[in-house]
Amino acid sequence: MIIRRLLPPLLIFFLTALACRQSEPPRPFVDRYALVPDVKYGPESDYWPPTAAPGWTQPEPLPYPVNTAGGEDSPFLLPDGQTLYFVFTPDVSIPAERQVLDGVTGLWVTHRSGEVWSEPERVWLSAPGELSLDGCEFIAGDLMYFCTVRVGFSEPQWFRADLVDGRWQHWRSAGDELRQTAYEVGELHISGDGQELYFHSRRAGGLGDLDLWVSHRTPAGWGEPVNLGASVNTPYWEGWPYLSPDGQALWFCGQSTRGRPGPAIFRSLRRPDGSWGQAEEIISTFAGEPTLSPDGRTLYFVHHYFSADLSTMLEADIYVSHQIP
Repeated sequence: MIIRRLLPPLLIFFLTALACRQSEPPRPFVDRYALVPDVKYGPESDYWPPTAAPGWTQPEPLPYPVNTAGGEDSPFLLPDGQTLYFVFTPDVSIPAERQVLDGVTGLWVTHRSGEVWSEPERVWLSAPGELSLDGCEFIAGDLMYFCTVRVGFSEPQWFRADLVDGRWQHWRSAGDELRQTAYEVGELHISGDGQELYFHSRRAGGLGDLDLWVSHRTPAGWGEPVNLGASVNTPYWEGWPYLSPDGQALWFCGQSTRGRPGPAIFRSLRRPDGSWGQAEEIISTFAGEPTLSPDGRTLYFVHHYFSADLSTMLEADIYVSHQIP
């Protein structure tokens, strides 16, 4: 959820003021490890550790080199189960107008061989010298949707990019395709068959605050959004949807029903008639942005570390929990 913190209105003006820098040559390589804090948080030093519902293992952070003393956020696992995208920023306490200049804040990818994750690599979604902050990634085959703040736009935008020769290229606005203004599309997930678009929004007609909605594909594009109803949405907030690979489980974030602080992760199962069943809380305490293994039995998510008095975010790591057979 770091990308949500990276998009204040101040940043829009900041990027516009620096538009002239687009023609500058690329900045020298910056070592991301050189910018992270000296202190690394983990389960042993976590004031507010995540907890799992019965049937799921106690969540654990992914090992180095995925997690560092910086902030790892917004995980997205590809259907191969071996490729993990995430958003990295070296220090969660640094404001966005400085992060955009650090040369390392943005989208990264790591690959797994056996139980070992590779050294993450930067994923560039803008031209050399062009300032942008990118995240909220959703990937289907050779297509990526992502949200971005960049020069030339007065507000955060949905973009898309194509995977060509192993690199993400041809990034361009997807606002018209997603009807961004009319539908107020927030973070999204598209079903494996390409027929359903799930997203969160504060658009009119919801049950309160952010709600989850679905649009169905039509010959003319995405149809009018339908609210997912009271089995999923509440008068509070729900967002960051993820549909399981088999399309039978909808995962999302919301306010804990167990009295735990911070966001929690919920799961709703699809009924035989296609509607969604009553959501249940699976992971509690500063947990968000779920993504699943191909078999749907391993859950990856972001966990944010907070100070004991809940006043300060200290770090963010990508965690994992396994469904118990």
